[in-house]
Parts: sequence; C-alpha cells; structure tokens
Amino acid sequence: MHRDNIEFLDELPPEVEQKVTQGHEEHETFHGVVCDYQTFSIVAHNDDGEPIGVLNAYSAYAELYVDDIWVDARHRKQGYGTRLLHALEERYEGKGYNNINLVTNGFQAAGFYEKCGYEIEFSRPNAHHPKLTKTFFVKYFNGTPQTKGVL
Repeated sequence: MHRDNIEFLDELPPEVEQKVTQGHEEHETFHGVVCDYQTFSIVAHNDDGEPIGVLNAYSAYAELYVDDIWVDARHRKQGYGTRLLHALEERYEGKGYNNINLVTNGFQAAGFYEKCGYEIEFSRPNAHHPKLTKTFFVKYFNGTPQTKGVL
C-alpha cells in the first residue's frame, strides 16, 4: 500500500497549474472537445470613474457561468445589475455559446434573475439554513445551437 501526501493550498504553484491544464487539454482533445476556460469581469462605473458594479464570470465549452454580481449599496435598484447582465448577453450572443448559468442563495436575488429572463432549473433546499437554499438558473441564447467547445 502506498501513502499519498495530501495538502491544502490557497494557490497552486505555476508548474502544478501547467501540469493540470495540460492533463485536462489532453483528455478533452481525446474526446473531441475543448474547454477554452476563460475568466473575465464586466465593470460598471459612475461618472467619476468609480466602480459601482461588477459581474465576474467564466466561459467553458459552450456555456457562460456567472460567478457573482455586486452593485454598490448606494447604487442598487437603479438598473446596474440588469445592465451588467445585458452587457454579458450582448457580448456573447452569437459567439458560439448556448446559455448562461448562475446560482443564487435564498437571501440573494432570485426574483431579480427571473425578471431578467433567467429560468429556474432546480433548487437545492437547505433545511438547516433556508437563507442558504441554492437556486440554479439558466438563460438560453436565441437562435441555432452553437458548437463552441467541439473540435
């Protein structure tokens, strides 16, 4: 029996990250797909150039994933969250992506996402902490299915 040394890291060393990426790419290529994982952010600024809203996201295969949206408390309920989501949709519409995915907790903005046209796929109730119940949303791009991610 062999022993593995397991460690928790806050960040992978570059050489480990490179090995993992190479391994994923080889596996994907073998199966005729490519992830093309990319992280990005969309920032809304006020007239003084101060950031007042941020949408963090990533792309993988033929999907986009919203990690989080933040709008400064002084600027909420003024349409900035909607504008950030619309900017995401406009930027990636027709660029090979089929849909946008996001997850929100019970205490956050499920109603907001529904008003923006996102559909509930499913919810994962948290019986011990209902405010932490997760709701998974999706919004499909109109048009024909895209083939991003297929070699």
